[in-house]
Amino acid sequence: MRSVISVIKEQIQSFYLVRRLSAYEMKSANSNTYLGILWEIINPMIQIAIYWFVFGYGIFQSAGRADVELNGEMIPYFPWMLSGIIVWFFINQSITQGSKSIYSRIKMISKMSFPMSVVPTFVIFAKLYQHLMLLAVVLVIFQFLGFTISIYYLQLVYFIAATVVFLVALSLITSTISTIIRDFQMLLQAVVRVLIYLSPFLWPPYHLPETIQTIMKLNPVFYLAEGYRASILGTSWYAVEQWEYTLYFWGITIVLLIFGSVLHVKFRDRFVDFL
Repeated sequence: MRSVISVIKEQIQSFYLVRRLSAYEMKSANSNTYLGILWEIINPMIQIAIYWFVFGYGIFQSAGRADVELNGEMIPYFPWMLSGIIVWFFINQSITQGSKSIYSRIKMISKMSFPMSVVPTFVIFAKLYQHLMLLAVVLVIFQFLGFTISIYYLQLVYFIAATVVFLVALSLITSTISTIIRDFQMLLQAVVRVLIYLSPFLWPPYHLPETIQTIMKLNPVFYLAEGYRASILGTSWYAVEQWEYTLYFWGITIVLLIFGSVLHVKFRDRFVDFL
């Protein structure tokens, strides 16, 4: 538990530094382009259009399933997909960038006096700023799709926070292992590419047998996707109504945080040796 307490203290004490570094990270990523940070909105929108054309228009509509049943309501495929996939871009970029955050900056951070545990955190926060901008645009789009502002939007604050905590806990593990074993980064990228198809982002799993659904729900990303969807579409208080799943999600997150903290603290003094 000492490692966990130490890492949490470092996150709290360095929060101001995390905010400054994450803002710089976000600006520098698009500093050499004409449209700058607008690409953080344009790129996901292009991908969303492709996903809708392939899955919504191509596969599901041609099969006669243009709508998706959600909590007893029939939701058109496009808003159903959009409400869930919005969090995927945040998760995808945070996992891939967070996993290589330490070894890609080890030469720089070894000469500076701040805790290495905050490196994955400020990378994730940089992606969080981009996520919030994209989320704002998507929420405006939903006003024109007939899903207006509702009290269920309050859930978004919780699910955004839950996503950040989960990603920080996971990145403590992946960034440490990737620094020690560089092949792990390549393996992780392959897993992330598959993860989008094993989660309810592009296709509804509700017609599958309950056993398969239960296995899919072992993936914590499933909880986050459905939470975002329930919040934006205004279908349920997902975190409360699915309280058993909420406890499971936080149990997994706490286990990841403990394991990641112990692993990070054990190896961080030797990170330079793995250059």
